[in-house]
Amino acid sequence: MRTNAMPRSRVRGRALLAGALAVLGTTAPVAPSPAAAAEDTLGAAAARSGRYFGTAIASGRLGDPAYTTIAGREFDSVTAENEMKIDATEPQPGRFDFTAGDRVYDWAARNAKQVRGHTLAWHSQQPGWMRSLRGGPLRQAMIRHINGVMTHYRGKIVQWDVVNEAFADGGSGARRDSNLQRTGDDWIEVAFRTARAADPSAKLCYNDYNIENWTAAKTRAVYAMVRDFKQRGVPIDCVGFQSHFNNGSPYNGNFRTTLRSFAALGVDVAITELDVQGASATTYANVTNDCLAVPRCLGITVWGVRDTDSWRSGQTPLLFDGSGGKKAAYTSVLNALNAASEAPTPG
Repeated sequence: MRTNAMPRSRVRGRALLAGALAVLGTTAPVAPSPAAAAEDTLGAAAARSGRYFGTAIASGRLGDPAYTTIAGREFDSVTAENEMKIDATEPQPGRFDFTAGDRVYDWAARNAKQVRGHTLAWHSQQPGWMRSLRGGPLRQAMIRHINGVMTHYRGKIVQWDVVNEAFADGGSGARRDSNLQRTGDDWIEVAFRTARAADPSAKLCYNDYNIENWTAAKTRAVYAMVRDFKQRGVPIDCVGFQSHFNNGSPYNGNFRTTLRSFAALGVDVAITELDVQGASATTYANVTNDCLAVPRCLGITVWGVRDTDSWRSGQTPLLFDGSGGKKAAYTSVLNALNAASEAPTPG
Protein backbone atom coordinates (compact mmCIF):
# COMPACT_ATOMS: atom_id res chain seq x y z
CA MET A 1 0.00 0.00 0.00
CA ARG A 2 1.32 3.44 -0.84
CA THR A 3 1.36 6.04 1.93
CA ASN A 4 2.35 9.68 1.98
CA ALA A 5 4.63 10.23 4.98
CA MET A 6 4.41 13.61 6.70
CA PRO A 7 7.72 15.40 7.53
CA ARG A 8 8.63 15.17 11.21
CA SER A 9 8.77 18.96 11.54
CA ARG A 10 5.13 19.22 10.44
CA VAL A 11 4.07 16.45 12.80
CA ARG A 12 5.83 18.19 15.74
CA GLY A 13 4.34 21.56 14.76
CA ARG A 14 0.83 20.13 14.74
CA ALA A 15 1.36 18.57 18.15
CA LEU A 16 2.50 21.91 19.62
CA LEU A 17 -0.46 23.68 18.06
CA ALA A 18 -2.88 21.13 19.48
CA GLY A 19 -1.35 21.59 22.95
CA ALA A 20 -1.59 25.37 22.80
CA LEU A 21 -5.19 25.29 21.68
CA ALA A 22 -6.05 22.82 24.43
CA VAL A 23 -4.78 25.35 27.01
CA LEU A 24 -7.11 27.92 25.48
CA GLY A 25 -10.01 25.47 25.67
CA THR A 26 -10.10 25.05 21.92
CA THR A 27 -9.87 21.80 20.02
CA ALA A 28 -7.32 21.70 17.23
CA PRO A 29 -8.73 20.71 13.83
CA VAL A 30 -7.56 17.27 12.73
CA ALA A 31 -6.66 16.95 9.08
CA PRO A 32 -8.05 13.83 7.42
CA SER A 33 -5.54 11.15 6.50
CA PRO A 34 -4.84 11.10 2.79
CA ALA A 35 -6.49 8.15 1.02
CA ALA A 36 -4.18 5.50 -0.26
CA ALA A 37 -3.51 5.88 -3.95
CA ALA A 38 -5.36 3.44 -6.19
CA GLU A 39 -3.32 0.52 -7.47
CA ASP A 40 -3.14 -0.17 -11.19
CA THR A 41 -2.81 -3.96 -11.21
CA LEU A 42 -5.11 -6.67 -9.91
CA GLY A 43 -2.60 -8.28 -7.57
CA ALA A 44 -1.54 -5.00 -5.98
CA ALA A 45 -5.14 -3.87 -5.59
CA ALA A 46 -6.15 -7.16 -3.96
CA ALA A 47 -3.22 -6.89 -1.56
CA ARG A 48 -4.75 -3.70 -0.12
CA SER A 49 -7.27 -5.91 1.69
CA GLY A 50 -4.82 -8.72 2.45
CA ARG A 51 -6.03 -10.93 -0.41
CA TYR A 52 -4.48 -12.25 -3.60
CA PHE A 53 -5.65 -12.14 -7.20
CA GLY A 54 -4.32 -15.02 -9.23
CA THR A 55 -4.56 -16.87 -12.51
CA ALA A 56 -4.13 -20.35 -13.93
CA ILE A 57 -0.87 -20.76 -15.83
CA ALA A 58 -0.14 -23.30 -18.57
CA SER A 59 3.49 -24.30 -18.89
CA GLY A 60 3.21 -24.50 -22.67
CA ARG A 61 2.40 -20.80 -22.87
CA LEU A 62 5.33 -19.58 -20.81
CA GLY A 63 7.27 -19.03 -24.03
CA ASP A 64 4.72 -16.45 -25.17
CA PRO A 65 5.99 -13.02 -24.10
CA ALA A 66 2.57 -11.37 -24.39
CA TYR A 67 1.13 -14.02 -22.08
CA THR A 68 3.91 -13.79 -19.50
CA THR A 69 3.90 -9.99 -19.58
CA ILE A 70 0.25 -9.83 -18.56
CA ALA A 71 0.55 -12.66 -16.06
CA GLY A 72 3.68 -11.22 -14.51
CA ARG A 73 2.27 -7.72 -14.23
CA GLU A 74 -1.29 -8.38 -13.06
CA PHE A 75 -1.37 -11.43 -10.80
CA ASP A 76 0.30 -12.33 -7.51
CA SER A 77 -0.83 -15.96 -7.28
CA VAL A 78 -0.52 -18.87 -9.70
CA THR A 79 -2.31 -22.19 -10.10
CA ALA A 80 -0.90 -24.75 -12.53
CA GLU A 81 -3.69 -25.39 -15.02
CA ASN A 82 -2.94 -29.08 -15.62
CA GLU A 83 0.69 -29.62 -14.71
CA MET A 84 0.18 -30.74 -11.09
CA LYS A 85 -2.75 -33.05 -11.77
CA ILE A 86 -2.48 -36.80 -11.38
CA ASP A 87 -1.77 -37.80 -14.98
CA ALA A 88 0.94 -35.14 -15.31
CA THR A 89 2.78 -35.91 -12.07
CA GLU A 90 2.56 -39.72 -11.92
CA PRO A 91 2.26 -41.04 -15.48
CA GLN A 92 3.50 -44.48 -14.37
CA PRO A 93 2.77 -46.07 -10.98
CA GLY A 94 5.33 -44.85 -8.46
CA ARG A 95 7.29 -42.96 -11.14
CA PHE A 96 6.78 -39.24 -10.68
CA ASP A 97 7.46 -36.55 -13.26
CA PHE A 98 7.45 -32.94 -12.07
CA THR A 99 8.96 -31.39 -15.20
CA ALA A 100 5.92 -29.40 -16.27
CA GLY A 101 4.79 -28.63 -12.71
CA ASP A 102 8.24 -27.36 -11.80
CA ARG A 103 8.28 -25.14 -14.85
CA VAL A 104 5.14 -23.39 -13.64
CA TYR A 105 6.36 -23.28 -10.04
CA ASP A 106 9.80 -21.94 -11.01
CA TRP A 107 8.26 -19.19 -13.17
CA ALA A 108 6.01 -18.19 -10.29
CA ALA A 109 8.89 -18.18 -7.80
CA ARG A 110 11.09 -16.07 -10.08
CA ASN A 111 8.26 -13.58 -10.37
CA ALA A 112 7.51 -13.47 -6.62
CA LYS A 113 4.11 -15.15 -6.84
CA GLN A 114 2.55 -17.62 -4.42
CA VAL A 115 1.42 -20.99 -5.81
CA ARG A 116 -1.80 -22.96 -5.27
CA GLY A 117 -1.56 -26.70 -5.84
CA HIS A 118 -4.22 -28.32 -8.05
CA THR A 119 -5.16 -31.17 -7.57
CA LEU A 120 -4.25 -34.36 -5.65
CA ALA A 121 -7.29 -36.66 -5.64
CA TRP A 122 -9.80 -36.48 -8.48
CA HIS A 123 -11.94 -38.85 -10.50
CA SER A 124 -10.81 -37.17 -13.74
CA GLN A 125 -7.44 -36.89 -15.47
CA GLN A 126 -6.22 -40.07 -13.86
CA PRO A 127 -3.55 -41.96 -15.82
CA GLY A 128 -4.63 -45.24 -17.35
CA TRP A 129 -2.89 -47.34 -14.73
CA MET A 130 -4.87 -45.64 -11.94
CA ARG A 131 -8.18 -45.95 -13.77
CA SER A 132 -7.64 -49.70 -13.94
CA LEU A 133 -7.34 -50.06 -10.15
CA ARG A 134 -10.12 -50.85 -7.70
CA GLY A 135 -10.61 -51.08 -3.94
CA GLY A 136 -7.60 -51.34 -1.67
CA PRO A 137 -4.94 -51.02 -4.40
CA LEU A 138 -6.57 -47.79 -5.63
CA ARG A 139 -6.77 -46.43 -2.09
CA GLN A 140 -3.07 -47.13 -1.56
CA ALA A 141 -2.23 -45.57 -4.92
CA MET A 142 -4.10 -42.40 -3.90
CA ILE A 143 -2.17 -42.22 -0.62
CA ARG A 144 1.15 -42.79 -2.39
CA HIS A 145 0.33 -40.11 -4.94
CA ILE A 146 -0.55 -37.50 -2.33
CA ASN A 147 2.63 -38.26 -0.39
CA GLY A 148 4.80 -38.18 -3.50
CA VAL A 149 3.54 -34.89 -4.87
CA MET A 150 3.28 -33.06 -1.56
CA THR A 151 6.71 -34.21 -0.46
CA HIS A 152 8.20 -32.84 -3.68
CA TYR A 153 6.58 -29.44 -3.12
CA ARG A 154 6.69 -29.43 0.68
CA GLY A 155 6.85 -25.90 2.07
CA LYS A 156 6.38 -24.33 -1.37
CA ILE A 157 2.63 -24.50 -1.96
CA VAL A 158 0.37 -22.23 0.09
CA GLN A 159 -2.89 -24.08 -0.66
CA TRP A 160 -3.59 -27.54 -2.06
CA ASP A 161 -6.85 -28.62 -3.65
CA VAL A 162 -6.59 -31.98 -1.93
CA VAL A 163 -9.87 -33.40 -3.24
CA ASN A 164 -11.64 -32.13 -6.34
CA GLU A 165 -15.26 -32.50 -7.45
CA ALA A 166 -16.33 -35.40 -5.24
CA PHE A 167 -20.06 -34.58 -5.24
CA ALA A 168 -22.64 -35.37 -7.92
CA ASP A 169 -24.43 -32.78 -10.01
CA GLY A 170 -28.16 -32.34 -9.71
CA GLY A 171 -30.46 -32.38 -6.73
CA SER A 172 -29.46 -35.59 -4.98
CA GLY A 173 -26.74 -34.15 -2.76
CA ALA A 174 -24.95 -37.49 -3.14
CA ARG A 175 -21.30 -38.26 -3.62
CA ARG A 176 -20.15 -38.73 -7.20
CA ASP A 177 -20.03 -42.38 -8.21
CA SER A 178 -16.31 -42.51 -8.98
CA ASN A 179 -13.66 -45.20 -8.65
CA LEU A 180 -12.33 -43.33 -5.60
CA GLN A 181 -15.76 -43.22 -3.97
CA ARG A 182 -16.09 -46.95 -4.48
CA THR A 183 -13.02 -47.52 -2.30
CA GLY A 184 -15.16 -46.47 0.70
CA ASP A 185 -17.02 -43.41 1.94
CA ASP A 186 -14.05 -42.32 4.06
CA TRP A 187 -11.73 -41.76 1.10
CA ILE A 188 -11.96 -37.96 1.30
CA GLU A 189 -11.10 -38.00 4.98
CA VAL A 190 -8.14 -40.29 4.30
CA ALA A 191 -6.93 -37.93 1.57
CA PHE A 192 -6.99 -34.93 3.92
CA ARG A 193 -5.28 -36.76 6.78
CA THR A 194 -2.59 -37.99 4.40
CA ALA A 195 -2.09 -34.47 3.05
CA ARG A 196 -1.74 -32.94 6.51
CA ALA A 197 1.00 -35.40 7.42
CA ALA A 198 2.78 -34.86 4.10
CA ASP A 199 2.97 -31.05 4.39
CA PRO A 200 1.68 -29.52 7.63
CA SER A 201 2.37 -25.99 6.38
CA ALA A 202 -0.05 -26.02 3.43
CA LYS A 203 -3.70 -25.04 3.65
CA LEU A 204 -5.80 -28.05 2.64
CA CYS A 205 -8.84 -27.30 0.49
CA TYR A 206 -11.85 -29.12 -0.87
CA ASN A 207 -12.61 -27.75 -4.37
CA ASP A 208 -15.78 -28.05 -6.47
CA TYR A 209 -18.03 -26.38 -9.05
CA ASN A 210 -21.73 -25.48 -8.85
CA ILE A 211 -21.55 -25.03 -5.07
CA GLU A 212 -21.94 -21.25 -5.14
CA ASN A 213 -25.76 -21.18 -4.84
CA TRP A 214 -26.61 -21.57 -1.15
CA THR A 215 -29.94 -23.29 -1.86
CA ALA A 216 -28.49 -25.98 -4.14
CA ALA A 217 -28.45 -29.56 -2.85
CA LYS A 218 -24.83 -29.97 -3.92
CA THR A 219 -23.80 -26.90 -1.94
CA ARG A 220 -25.59 -28.12 1.18
CA ALA A 221 -24.04 -31.57 0.85
CA VAL A 222 -20.52 -30.13 0.72
CA TYR A 223 -21.39 -27.87 3.65
CA ALA A 224 -22.53 -30.89 5.69
CA MET A 225 -19.28 -32.71 4.92
CA VAL A 226 -17.14 -29.74 5.96
CA ARG A 227 -19.15 -29.26 9.14
CA ASP A 228 -18.71 -32.96 9.98
CA PHE A 229 -14.98 -32.78 9.28
CA LYS A 230 -14.55 -29.75 11.53
CA GLN A 231 -16.53 -31.37 14.32
CA ARG A 232 -14.45 -34.57 14.15
CA GLY A 233 -11.05 -32.92 13.72
CA VAL A 234 -10.47 -33.95 10.11
CA PRO A 235 -7.81 -31.49 8.85
CA ILE A 236 -9.60 -29.26 6.34
CA ASP A 237 -8.61 -25.60 6.15
CA CYS A 238 -10.46 -24.17 3.18
CA VAL A 239 -13.13 -24.64 0.54
CA GLY A 240 -12.55 -23.64 -3.07
CA PHE A 241 -15.44 -22.42 -5.21
CA GLN A 242 -14.60 -22.85 -8.87
CA SER A 243 -17.22 -20.28 -9.97
CA HIS A 244 -17.49 -21.15 -13.66
CA PHE A 245 -20.53 -18.95 -14.29
CA ASN A 246 -22.45 -19.39 -17.53
CA ASN A 247 -26.00 -19.65 -18.88
CA GLY A 248 -26.35 -23.15 -17.46
CA SER A 249 -25.02 -22.22 -14.01
CA PRO A 250 -25.40 -18.46 -13.59
CA TYR A 251 -24.18 -16.30 -10.76
CA ASN A 252 -26.66 -16.12 -7.89
CA GLY A 253 -26.91 -13.16 -5.53
CA ASN A 254 -26.77 -15.50 -2.53
CA PHE A 255 -23.14 -16.42 -3.23
CA ARG A 256 -22.06 -14.13 -0.42
CA THR A 257 -24.34 -16.05 1.96
CA THR A 258 -22.64 -19.26 0.83
CA LEU A 259 -19.16 -17.89 1.47
CA ARG A 260 -20.17 -16.56 4.89
CA SER A 261 -21.86 -19.83 5.84
CA PHE A 262 -18.79 -21.93 5.06
CA ALA A 263 -16.50 -19.42 6.77
CA ALA A 264 -18.66 -19.65 9.88
CA LEU A 265 -17.67 -23.31 10.13
CA GLY A 266 -14.08 -22.21 10.76
CA VAL A 267 -12.60 -22.68 7.30
CA ASP A 268 -11.20 -20.20 4.82
CA VAL A 269 -12.87 -19.80 1.44
CA ALA A 270 -11.37 -19.02 -1.95
CA ILE A 271 -12.68 -18.43 -5.47
CA THR A 272 -10.42 -20.78 -7.35
CA GLU A 273 -11.31 -20.99 -11.08
CA LEU A 274 -13.37 -17.94 -11.91
CA ASP A 275 -14.64 -17.30 -15.43
CA VAL A 276 -17.90 -15.71 -16.57
CA GLN A 277 -19.57 -16.35 -19.92
CA GLY A 278 -19.45 -13.09 -21.85
CA ALA A 279 -17.30 -11.52 -19.09
CA SER A 280 -20.13 -9.50 -17.58
CA ALA A 281 -18.55 -6.55 -15.79
CA THR A 282 -21.41 -6.56 -13.29
CA THR A 283 -20.99 -10.23 -12.43
CA TYR A 284 -17.23 -9.92 -12.08
CA ALA A 285 -17.67 -6.94 -9.73
CA ASN A 286 -20.32 -8.80 -7.72
CA VAL A 287 -18.08 -11.84 -7.24
CA THR A 288 -15.16 -9.64 -6.23
CA ASN A 289 -17.29 -7.76 -3.71
CA ASP A 290 -18.64 -11.04 -2.34
CA CYS A 291 -15.10 -12.13 -1.55
CA LEU A 292 -14.21 -8.74 -0.11
CA ALA A 293 -17.24 -8.87 2.20
CA VAL A 294 -16.10 -12.12 3.84
CA PRO A 295 -13.01 -11.75 6.05
CA ARG A 296 -12.03 -15.40 5.55
CA CYS A 297 -12.06 -15.14 1.74
CA LEU A 298 -8.40 -15.59 0.87
CA GLY A 299 -8.56 -14.37 -2.71
CA ILE A 300 -9.66 -14.93 -6.28
CA THR A 301 -8.12 -16.90 -9.15
CA VAL A 302 -9.34 -16.49 -12.73
CA TRP A 303 -8.98 -19.58 -14.90
CA GLY A 304 -6.68 -18.25 -17.58
CA VAL A 305 -5.08 -15.01 -18.70
CA ARG A 306 -6.66 -14.04 -22.05
CA ASP A 307 -9.86 -15.28 -23.66
CA THR A 308 -7.80 -17.31 -26.09
CA ASP A 309 -6.12 -19.11 -23.18
CA SER A 310 -9.45 -20.16 -21.65
CA TRP A 311 -10.77 -23.72 -21.70
CA ARG A 312 -14.02 -22.03 -22.77
CA SER A 313 -12.53 -19.57 -25.24
CA GLY A 314 -15.74 -19.39 -27.28
CA GLN A 315 -17.50 -17.86 -24.28
CA THR A 316 -14.93 -15.01 -24.04
CA PRO A 317 -15.06 -15.38 -20.24
CA LEU A 318 -11.90 -13.69 -18.97
CA LEU A 319 -10.63 -10.21 -18.12
CA PHE A 320 -8.35 -9.81 -21.14
CA ASP A 321 -9.34 -10.29 -24.77
CA GLY A 322 -7.35 -12.44 -27.17
CA SER A 323 -5.07 -9.54 -28.02
CA GLY A 324 -4.31 -8.88 -24.35
CA GLY A 325 -6.55 -5.83 -24.10
CA LYS A 326 -8.25 -5.04 -20.81
CA LYS A 327 -12.01 -5.59 -20.96
CA ALA A 328 -14.72 -3.71 -19.08
CA ALA A 329 -14.79 -6.57 -16.58
CA TYR A 330 -11.13 -5.89 -15.77
CA THR A 331 -11.93 -2.31 -14.83
CA SER A 332 -14.90 -3.36 -12.71
CA VAL A 333 -12.75 -5.81 -10.75
CA LEU A 334 -9.88 -3.36 -10.30
CA ASN A 335 -12.24 -0.66 -9.06
CA ALA A 336 -13.87 -3.05 -6.58
CA LEU A 337 -10.49 -4.15 -5.24
CA ASN A 338 -9.25 -0.59 -4.91
CA ALA A 339 -12.38 0.38 -2.99
CA ALA A 340 -11.43 -2.10 -0.24
CA SER A 341 -8.43 -0.60 1.53
CA GLU A 342 -8.26 -2.40 4.83
CA ALA A 343 -6.94 -5.89 5.51
CA PRO A 344 -9.61 -8.33 6.71
CA THR A 345 -9.87 -9.39 10.31
CA PRO A 346 -9.62 -13.19 10.66
CA GLY A 347 -12.81 -14.75 11.86
